[in-house]
Amino acid sequence: MDFFTAEFFTALLTIVFIDLILAGDNAIVIGLAARKLPPQQQKQAVIWGTVGAVGIRVIATLLVVQLLAVPWLNLAGGLLLLWIAYKLLIQDGAHDNITAGNTLWQSIRTIIIADAAMGIDNVIAVAGAAHGSPEHEMVLIVLGLLISVPVVVWGSTLFIKLINKFEWIVYVGSAVLAYTAAKMITHEKKFGGYFEDNKLIYWGFIAVVVVLTVGGGYLMNKRKQAASAQKSSQTH
Repeated sequence: MDFFTAEFFTALLTIVFIDLILAGDNAIVIGLAARKLPPQQQKQAVIWGTVGAVGIRVIATLLVVQLLAVPWLNLAGGLLLLWIAYKLLIQDGAHDNITAGNTLWQSIRTIIIADAAMGIDNVIAVAGAAHGSPEHEMVLIVLGLLISVPVVVWGSTLFIKLINKFEWIVYVGSAVLAYTAAKMITHEKKFGGYFEDNKLIYWGFIAVVVVLTVGGGYLMNKRKQAASAQKSSQTH
């Protein structure tokens, strides 16, 4: 197997970026679940909770990659990922339902369960990015997680601050997700290679999908900001 190809490194960079851009929620969950523990146990909860969550995520992602061979699932997964890309731009990020654990085990369990429940977007996105190079799928998924997880665990606060400070990072992340979603749709076997045989249509379709997703999120954010400003001016 040749791992030193542009296709492999492009897929790996895409997976790492997807892991990071969707990691904000996971970092918040880790912090909320372990906040009541003593400092030493907080570290243990973060490490073991993350190990358990990553293990479940690797298995789930590999299962989804296999399922993408089933007819119409590439299309369904691509459409779902488009919705995730759009929601990434307009989400409010409430986490009021995450209960802090009083013991180390409770905190670890909360991190694993919450990550599994929230990680469907990450699983679908990473499976979509890895799909298409069967001989590299396992390596891409594991390598991507190994690179990005330490950043999520130890650098999560910094990364969240970066996203909050530089709003364009989220838009780039949404564009990457939309691009991955569009590629998943074009790989749908029921389309009989229509997109792969027509490169102009293939790239045109991807460009339209990315522009509509990011543009739609941008316009919705502007509309929400205008509504919020109007409401604020009425209350003063």
